[in-house]
Amino acid sequence: MNRHHRIDYIEFGVTDLPAAKRFYGAAFGWEFTDYGDAYAGIKGADGGPEAGGLARVDAVEPGGPLVIVYSDDLEASRAAVEAAGGTVTTEPFAFPGGRRFHFADPAGNVLAVWTQAA
Repeated sequence: MNRHHRIDYIEFGVTDLPAAKRFYGAAFGWEFTDYGDAYAGIKGADGGPEAGGLARVDAVEPGGPLVIVYSDDLEASRAAVEAAGGTVTTEPFAFPGGRRFHFADPAGNVLAVWTQAA
């Protein structure tokens, strides 16, 4: 169950998606759902929801893992981020299952906020 404004998902930027899948599969037994040639979702344990994903680095912003927060109301969360001093770095966009935007906090950390498709 998604909970409003809680950390919900983490994406890892990778330069070689097939190699990353092989590594994490061998190291931790992770399984993946492929979404084209630039993204693979990390399947949840015991049939649960996806816990994260591997994104080819040209498909995401560079840097460390991308922490993704869930929102019941994407537009209200965006307004709250901006009012608190954050800067939207990627405008809201649709993806399979929902919509999201990316932002930088005042310290420069980039996070994302997503909501489910209506």
